[in-house]
Amino acid sequence: MPSIHLPRPDRTVENYQTRPPRAFPAATPPFSRIAFSAAHVVADPLAEHDPWGAPAIDWDRTIAYRRHLWSLGLGVAEAMDTAQRGMGLDWPASLELIGRALDAARDVPGALIASGAGTDHLTPGPDVTIDDVIAAYETQCAAVEKLNGRIILMASRALASAARGPDDYMRVYDRILGQVRAPVIIHWLGEMFDPALAGYWGAADHRDAMATCLDVIAAHSAKIDGIKISLLDKDKEITMRRRLPAGVRMYTGDDFNYAELIAGDDQGHSDALLGIFDAIAPAAAAALGNLSRGNEAQFHEILAPTVPLSRHIFRAPTRFYKTGVVFMAYLNGHQDHFAMVGGQQSARSALHLAELFRLADQAGLLADPDEACRRMAMVMALHGVR
Repeated sequence: MPSIHLPRPDRTVENYQTRPPRAFPAATPPFSRIAFSAAHVVADPLAEHDPWGAPAIDWDRTIAYRRHLWSLGLGVAEAMDTAQRGMGLDWPASLELIGRALDAARDVPGALIASGAGTDHLTPGPDVTIDDVIAAYETQCAAVEKLNGRIILMASRALASAARGPDDYMRVYDRILGQVRAPVIIHWLGEMFDPALAGYWGAADHRDAMATCLDVIAAHSAKIDGIKISLLDKDKEITMRRRLPAGVRMYTGDDFNYAELIAGDDQGHSDALLGIFDAIAPAAAAALGNLSRGNEAQFHEILAPTVPLSRHIFRAPTRFYKTGVVFMAYLNGHQDHFAMVGGQQSARSALHLAELFRLADQAGLLADPDEACRRMAMVMALHGVR
């Protein structure tokens, strides 16, 4: 097996020896859990544009990655924060992405896709009112519905800024949920993923926030397929899962504890809508296939080595996890470069990327270790590691 020079925290360099990749068994959907992967976008590094300005996207590679996820039996959660929504990907590009992905999904039997609708074309500020937030949500929901898309109702920075308490959240969600044509997935994204969403649902304490969110869900359960919460706290997720109305799913967004939450307990389980499934897609699909066949031990055996990798990718500052997701796609040949929308490839250090490489290798997730080493060596050389 090939080896590569990788930096260590003590500023020395080790000659790291890779392992053989793992041969994940083919998945046989449908799975016993609904499983969405929040998919990343592939930047176009050769476009003539300002890398920190308007996004330049390689549409062919971006859609090809979605086809890869569908081929494994995973669904696609489109235009979410994994796609750098609000961190380089603006609303016009998001809408184009949604349209292109929906077109591609029509050619794939059984392709599962849902798309993010939010308020990110509305800049938060002291003059933004609750009515402005409602109008922004209406604009994006109508655009997704016009494309016959299924909606993931994203958390709103503008609402977090404009709201003065739980009643404002109730007003906004009452209005939007009263208008949507089909059941939506509500997305509660914690402040560890986006600091601008601190205090969402009108409370700093997640328990109080959860009470308001549950009131919204109870009032509109017929219009809600489920809720994805991303708080990186399994106990809070389980508590909320047990309080959901019948028929409303919990979609785990916990990239630290997903295996345990998806497996569930004697009182229920979580389905999945996860950014880490983009990076560990073959393992995730193989594990879900085993769980669907009743082989929970093999489900955990496959996913256990991916958890340290996921916790590393999503370590604080958590909002920069997209860098690790894209780096995995680069290492595995799904794109020919390590460039990101908004220049976000610079958001993680050489040490972080080196440890990511080790953990991915130890999880058997480097599909071609020779090629992965070649690509890794180029990135390390840019950091002075040879």
